[in-house]
Amino acid sequence: MLELRPASAFSLDERVSLFNAGYADYFVPFQIDAQALRTMDETFDVDADASRVALRDGERVGFANLALRDREAWIGGVGVVPEARRGGLGETLMLALHEEARARGVEIVWLEVIEQNEPAFRLYEKLGYEVTRELEVWRLASDETGGGASEVASAEAHDRIRRLRTSREPWQLADATLAHCADLQGVATEGGAALFRPGPTVQLMQIAGSDLDELLRTIRAHGPVSALNLPADEPAAAAVRALGGTLAVRQREMALTL
Repeated sequence: MLELRPASAFSLDERVSLFNAGYADYFVPFQIDAQALRTMDETFDVDADASRVALRDGERVGFANLALRDREAWIGGVGVVPEARRGGLGETLMLALHEEARARGVEIVWLEVIEQNEPAFRLYEKLGYEVTRELEVWRLASDETGGGASEVASAEAHDRIRRLRTSREPWQLADATLAHCADLQGVATEGGAALFRPGPTVQLMQIAGSDLDELLRTIRAHGPVSALNLPADEPAAAAVRALGGTLAVRQREMALTL
């Protein structure tokens, strides 16, 4: 017997175990711990009450996470354990999230799917999702040489980015996401600005304007850089490529109007 329950009915450790089992043998290695899941919930506004866990005969076999921001929602991960795959459970979980989203007044649902995951892509198309754009994940090696950008307050850099950017930020890099990040640092030139999070791997969060190479050179002086979900047809991706970046993952961003 199949049963769906709110994710909030389960402990963080139970959700972590299910998440890792659901992403076993995934195209890109993806395993998390309790702190990582807690951070994802908080940073991306995942609603555990609206998210769902699937049980078959009392055993946890799948999950689907739903993040909520006003009239928009985002699918923050869907996974089914290997032994329960190819039986329609992913579709059942997605439909349950759509029902939860509608009940909360959501008008549009976003998600990303990596290009190798054709079964998931076909499912999302079946459910009415449409591709909005291609997104790329890049890696950029560190270089202590640095660039010509100046370090500025994160609020100043963010204000400049909001004025300069020409497209919507993906969910994980949106302004609402940045509002949860207390460690943001900013850099700017006369024509552009960028925000990043320091760490063993520096996370590029937002970048806009001109002088993108100088902004990236300045950021990479802090360490190797991960640039998540850069729109493939925009200058930032080209700038990372020109600096010798390595393309790690290409994704399709998709949207469903409820």
